[in-house]
Amino acid sequence: MSENAFLETFYAAIEGTARVVDVPFERDTVRPVLTAYQDVLEDSVISFRVQNSPRGTDDLDCRFTMLPRGLDPYAVALANGLTGPTDHPVGRLLAEVHGELPIDSCGVDFGVRAGFTKAWSFPAAERLLTVREVMALPSAPESIGAHLDLFDRYGLSDIVSTVGIDYGSRTVNLYFGGGASGRVPRETLGPDGVRSMLREIGLPGPSDELLAFNEKAFVLYATLGWDSPEISRITYSVMTPEPLALPVTVAPQIERLVKDAPYSTEGRNFVYGVTVTPKGEYHKIQSYYQWRRPVERMLVAEK
Repeated sequence: MSENAFLETFYAAIEGTARVVDVPFERDTVRPVLTAYQDVLEDSVISFRVQNSPRGTDDLDCRFTMLPRGLDPYAVALANGLTGPTDHPVGRLLAEVHGELPIDSCGVDFGVRAGFTKAWSFPAAERLLTVREVMALPSAPESIGAHLDLFDRYGLSDIVSTVGIDYGSRTVNLYFGGGASGRVPRETLGPDGVRSMLREIGLPGPSDELLAFNEKAFVLYATLGWDSPEISRITYSVMTPEPLALPVTVAPQIERLVKDAPYSTEGRNFVYGVTVTPKGEYHKIQSYYQWRRPVERMLVAEK
């Protein structure tokens, strides 16, 4: 498929998916993002995500990952006017991650309405990052180091599989597990571990749904920022070919994405996540549009 043909097909898929999940399609927002990253899109892993949180019900997120390590997604966004420059440390962190850590590939998130939102950095599955490596970066939020003891106690400190940077909310997501060189301990994902960790963080206790869901969870991630020492969210994720069979109550927009996506999902896994926040739990799902390369560490994201 020619580059232009691929972009037009993908553009139509985004518009059709937005229609399925009842999100207004913003052409003037989507087209510049596709143009900015057009040279790497056709060979990337591409997915769509919706969630039922109050902040996420009015947008459809698109993610393309497995982009070349040498690409700086944030620099591309700046150069193409997808985001504005900032003196905040969030604007320097990605260059430090790629310059100081053994990163293998990267990725981008954008919303059909919000535009460019996040950049992702992935180490090789055989050599995951450590929390200590990330917290040592000059622009990393101090909140990461503030929770080092907690990450140590729950067996997470040496299995960082993804660093996500959210430029709009000025937060960082640290994903734990999912790589060949490290898995989240089962006791951390079990009922006692989940209750204990959430209690220590100061988040609400888990629902019965979450505890049942976590019997199949394989990763978790924490959301931290510069403006607070607290972990603002914890998300647990399950990879499954049958998300509607999970022991959870599925929101209407999530069910529509699974059943009515305008592209084939046959034989592909979905990633379903349950996020715990100070205000309670919400759900999200990631559905793969293009599955080109191994994606065992490509996880659901959060806002």
